[in-house]
Amino acid sequence: MRTIFETIAAAFSMFSALPVPCVEWNERNTRWLLAVFPLVGIVTGGLCRGWVVLCGWLSLPDMMRGAGLTLLPVLITGGIHLDGFADTWDALSSHAPPEKKQAILQDPHLGAFAAIHLCCYFLADFAFWTALPRYDGPLFLLMFSLSRTLSALAVVSFPLAKDTGLAHAFAAAADKRKLRIFLSLLAVLLAVGMCLRRPDGAAAVLSALWVFVYYNGMAKKQFGGLSGDLAGWFLQTAELWMLGAACMVQYMEALL
Repeated sequence: MRTIFETIAAAFSMFSALPVPCVEWNERNTRWLLAVFPLVGIVTGGLCRGWVVLCGWLSLPDMMRGAGLTLLPVLITGGIHLDGFADTWDALSSHAPPEKKQAILQDPHLGAFAAIHLCCYFLADFAFWTALPRYDGPLFLLMFSLSRTLSALAVVSFPLAKDTGLAHAFAAAADKRKLRIFLSLLAVLLAVGMCLRRPDGAAAVLSALWVFVYYNGMAKKQFGGLSGDLAGWFLQTAELWMLGAACMVQYMEALL
């Protein structure tokens, strides 16, 4: 039980900005850390659902709801995944060889292309959340968890670009075979749960799987393998595509 508690605390301290008890990282509590990563998504979705309920109680305008849903995931995670998203776009926009792209990922400075893509990301995310005709709490609860499940699955399944960094550290500490089985089953359960809700859930799942497949090929071709920054890029991209797909299908349902 203590190991489970420490693993959860370690996962939230790494992947969120939420206050958790301080625990010492060791081989025992980091072995299954990636398995707990989807739990951060459940908490994120739950807090977003709470904001939607609060907006309804206070009769706040849709723009306030959309702004809160855009900002809450960033505040909850501390922007750790957006950092990788921005660095990855800087590297991709360089059109340099994989070795040079890896060097750009290590550069702490924010480039012009990173800033442009961050602005586009926030604008699209805000637009989707604001325009969403129907907020299905359970669907989006599962959505945040599915993105993290697939992200963790990629870390223990895809080839890594280098033998250093957070992605390598998590992969090296994990029981890869058991984690792959667990995360694959969890991804299937989450996907089925989303598909059973409504057609927008199925559209969101298909979007996430498409980004996942693209992510594998892009990481190998452009960077020689996966890294922590690319994992952040995938998570943010998958969530944006899932939200966009769900929003589009809801509008199509209304028209039909």
